[in-house]
Amino acid sequence: MAFGVFIHRSDSIYEDSPAERYHFPRQYLRRVEACVGDWIVYYEPSKVAGSRGYFAVAKVEEVVPDRRTSDMYFALIQAGTYLDFPTPVPFRDAEGLLERGLLNEEGKISGRAQAAVRALSLDDFNRILARGLEDASPVLPRVGEAEMHSELRDAPAAFVFEKARERIVSLSSRLYRDRVFRKVVLQAYDSRCAISGLKLINGGGRAEVDAAHIRPVSANGPDIVSNGLALSGTAHWMFDRGVISLGDDLEILVSRQSNDPEGVRAFINRSGFALAPQRAHERPHPEFLRWHRENCFKQ
Repeated sequence: MAFGVFIHRSDSIYEDSPAERYHFPRQYLRRVEACVGDWIVYYEPSKVAGSRGYFAVAKVEEVVPDRRTSDMYFALIQAGTYLDFPTPVPFRDAEGLLERGLLNEEGKISGRAQAAVRALSLDDFNRILARGLEDASPVLPRVGEAEMHSELRDAPAAFVFEKARERIVSLSSRLYRDRVFRKVVLQAYDSRCAISGLKLINGGGRAEVDAAHIRPVSANGPDIVSNGLALSGTAHWMFDRGVISLGDDLEILVSRQSNDPEGVRAFINRSGFALAPQRAHERPHPEFLRWHRENCFKQ
């Protein structure tokens, strides 16, 4: 197996779209090709303001040349494999570097740390994955929890890593991915419905909002926070059925085919715009919003 680290900045000058493609120059071609068919971890450098550290995992499907720019290539990410970490992982913690393969024989950080693409050992991959996917304060769906835990327990293993003892985590389980996606999206929106602005917590301390995909999984929508919205049950129903949609500026659009447009407008928050996460990379991406307007919204 050939794991790797891809460095990505939220302000990247390259044509990256982490859930779909990674843009890189020829100097890294062999290293990226070594990762084809295997998993990589995305890392944002600590010098970037608000760095997320190691922030996601994905699987590389193939490498293709950038036909518009010589000596540039794209690593294409396999659909349905990208997953944001609910807990971004720092470059180092109290025990030292998470990516220990960067240490030289003297125990100091080697020049490899500057490489935009680098190999990652199995031990380092497992260590980062365990930290990124730890679930100290789970945010679970309101119903079906027992069934979900049962299916997770029986799901086929995708990875084995060491953390006190070997644990099995399946990144291919739809139920597991939905759980992680929900946590990431609700964190980004502070558990508030993006349409109504309401933050409702039930008696069990659980948020009464769903994590909705803007471009659904059935249409190859990725599990990335910028393809998600925190929506109440009613808002989620209206969004999925095209009663409402969002402009690129997050203006809430109401379908003229709605049987009660005034009632819908009374439901949305007074500003007429969806709430947005504070971090730019978490905001709904225009590409996903455009897909929803063109394929779901009943204008």
